Amino acid sequence: MKKHLAILLSVVLTALSVSFPPRVSAQTTTAGAEKVRSKVQSLSVSRDKKVEVKLRDNTTYKGYITAVEPDSFSLSDAKSTTPQKFSYSEVEEVKKVGGGISTKTWIIIGSVAAGSIITWIIVKPAFCDGGAAHGGICGP
Repeated sequence: MKKHLAILLSVVLTALSVSFPPRVSAQTTTAGAEKVRSKVQSLSVSRDKKVEVKLRDNTTYKGYITAVEPDSFSLSDAKSTTPQKFSYSEVEEVKKVGGGISTKTWIIIGSVAAGSIITWIIVKPAFCDGGAAHGGICGP
């Protein structure tokens, strides 16, 4: 009897969880819009910086921020004459476009270079045997 009751309870709970999916709260959307708004405001300070706007439907636009309003912002590019207006709530992400090699890449390049130099300093004396060997990496 207990086994049947446990199975029935599991089925009822599963059916309830499927029939009433969790709601996406307005606070999550509002927090995302606030994050986008602050990012747009920081990027709009220098209007000569190109930005990339990614919408919630995965559409991307590139251009320059031309106007910032309390609930939206405008983006224009060299191809179109009229700016496009985006609501903060429909935007997933706003970021600066390009700009060369990232900081992470420079750190990796520096680490490889430092490792190579240190390895050369340690390995060369071992191969050269204190100057007894001639040619190759030991020099003339």
